[in-house]
Amino acid sequence: MNHDSLKIPQATAKRLPLYYRFIQNLHSSGKQRVSSAELSEAVKVDSATIRRDFSYFGALGKKGYGYNVSYLLSFFRKTLDQDEVTNVALIGVGNLGTAFLNYNFMKNNNTKIQVAFDVDQEKVGTVIGDVPIYHLDDLEKILKVKDVPVAILTVPSAAAQRITDRLASCSIKGVLNFTPARLNVPTSIRVHHIDLAVELQSLVYFLKHYPEAVDEKSE
Repeated sequence: MNHDSLKIPQATAKRLPLYYRFIQNLHSSGKQRVSSAELSEAVKVDSATIRRDFSYFGALGKKGYGYNVSYLLSFFRKTLDQDEVTNVALIGVGNLGTAFLNYNFMKNNNTKIQVAFDVDQEKVGTVIGDVPIYHLDDLEKILKVKDVPVAILTVPSAAAQRITDRLASCSIKGVLNFTPARLNVPTSIRVHHIDLAVELQSLVYFLKHYPEAVDEKSE
């Protein structure tokens, strides 16, 4: 996605893949057009937010007609660089890492885990989900010859910063961090933190204090 030419809010940018996934499903089912109300019901984002998100990209639809599904599919495919494969490195082949390798974003044809790293000698040299596992000691050597701009971090928290510092010396531009550690990185690297424990605690809190379900994506 070219954020230099499209100065859109980050909240909007995070919703684009959600829209794209639903549009793919609509196209596969043969549907030719869709309204913002239908989109709203499917992705749990209010209609006004959807229309505002779409407005950043110009006239994607017509009042009284809705949106052409084929056009939206083509637009989002181009906007989200779906024709370009992004290679990913996985650091840490524990239970969560193994699940990622077996899944390997099978429904997302533009993102693929190409290499994985761990320190467990029983895992090093094996292949899980068609992904070869290398020793963490070889991180820089392997990434130097691989076109891998993104890393997924599923390691113990104590090791997260140290490994991230090593990733920063490679070609990594983005880190998806599944550890509780808050990472310090140079401005050239973007980090998205996903703390599953915090998300679960947040969910439990909302269940107790907000009895009416509200999807956070609509906020």
